[in-house]
Amino acid sequence: QVQLVESGGGLVQAGGSLRLSCAASGRIFTSYPMGWFRQAPGKEREFVATINWSGGRSSYADSAKGRFTISRDHAKNSVDLQMNSLKPEDTAVYYCAARRQSSNENYDYIRTHDYDYWGQGTQVTVSS
Repeated sequence: QVQLVESGGGLVQAGGSLRLSCAASGRIFTSYPMGWFRQAPGKEREFVATINWSGGRSSYADSAKGRFTISRDHAKNSVDLQMNSLKPEDTAVYYCAARRQSSNENYDYIRTHDYDYWGQGTQVTVSS
């Protein structure tokens, strides 16, 4: 079991920014795709962003595109989610996920069942 730990959540006003970080143990973090998902009260967990092993390919949910940026640092064994222009509807618990299964560098893994390891989540609250 790979351990993933998210940090950086908090309370921010609409229009503000937050940077979430995910620290991972083990080597798979540097070898396989990573993703960010979120879950708001009363809603299903939804895809936010994903990044491939090399960091050269990323994909975003329509709601995140243009505002959020996912990045990874192999040296630091971390993946970040920079969130700008935050909206109240971004309020959710944000989860970091890592895929262990064999992966395609040119494929976007956007479903929860594409991932094998999950962090505990970090709360993001955006006030209006």
